[in-house]
Amino acid sequence: MTTVLIVDDQPMQRFGFRMLLESQDDMELLGEASNGMEAVRMVDRLRPDVVLMDIRMPGLDGIEATRRIVASGDRTRVLILTTFDLDDYAYAGLRAGASGFLVKDALPEELLSGIRAVASGDAVVAPSLTRRLLDAYVDHLPTGSDHSRAEDTRLATLTEREREILTAIGQGSTNTEIAEHFHLAESTVKTHVGRILAKTGSRDRVQAVIFAYDTRLVKPSP
Repeated sequence: MTTVLIVDDQPMQRFGFRMLLESQDDMELLGEASNGMEAVRMVDRLRPDVVLMDIRMPGLDGIEATRRIVASGDRTRVLILTTFDLDDYAYAGLRAGASGFLVKDALPEELLSGIRAVASGDAVVAPSLTRRLLDAYVDHLPTGSDHSRAEDTRLATLTEREREILTAIGQGSTNTEIAEHFHLAESTVKTHVGRILAKTGSRDRVQAVIFAYDTRLVKPSP
């Protein structure tokens, strides 16, 4: 059973999500929050598997709420709901630690699939879309002098093969494409990806892509 918390300041939007979730046998709605501060408190108390997080809310917005939830170190994952598939808010949400984002007018089956994927530890953003999103907001990326010593240390723990695969991940390649390029079994690639996530402290593939950008292992497209 996947437990979910809905966070949105629009009552009708929450109602729609609630009706959808309650129609699923494998999902349980733990509650609803109308703002970011309320969401942070409810996550701390209820420990949901997934938070459906709106971004634009009065008071504490969804970005800061996501940052606080992720920083708590709890297992709760955040799926951001945004109006547009490529905007500053989606970018900021991923930087804050969200495991993915969906547009608010996504089909019901897309939303349900996204919740299940995030709950299982996957990221709900296609690798190529993550790269396109970061390329679009290259001006927001940290400069070389902004690299933290911790990031450089984590990068140094990777083997040469792991660096190659992390670079490919950052360039938007899927596991299948990486396997074909390096002449590896896809299961071997998955093992490497798991080790990369562990060594870089990335919660999922999306965060690994961001790490690759931050350390300049991958450079934005011209």
